[in-house]
Amino acid sequence: MTLDTSATAGMQRSLRQCLSNMAALLYHHGHVLESVTVPHRGLDRQAIRDLTAASGDWSTCQSVLERSEAAAYNEHDRFVLTALGRELLFDMFDQGAADCA
Repeated sequence: MTLDTSATAGMQRSLRQCLSNMAALLYHHGHVLESVTVPHRGLDRQAIRDLTAASGDWSTCQSVLERSEAAAYNEHDRFVLTALGRELLFDMFDQGAADCA
C-alpha cells in the first residue's frame, strides 16, 4: 500500500478533518448539518461569531474551507458549503447526514 503525499491528498485530508470538526462544533452549539448544507440556509454572521468565540478551531476550519472553495457566503450573506463541501461531507457521513434534498 502506498501513501499519497501529494498536495491534493493533503488538502483532502485537511478538508475532511475540517468538515468533521465543523460537524462536531455545529452539533455542540445547537446547530444541525443542514444549517450549512442547504444552499439557501447557512449560518449568519452572528452564528459565526458565536462559534468563533466558543472554539479556536472554528476560524481555522472556516478559513481552510473557504480557501479550498468547499464553503462560501451565499447571496444572503450566510456561510454554507459549496457543492464540493457537500460532496465531501456526504462521502464522509453518508446520505441523510448531509442530504441537500
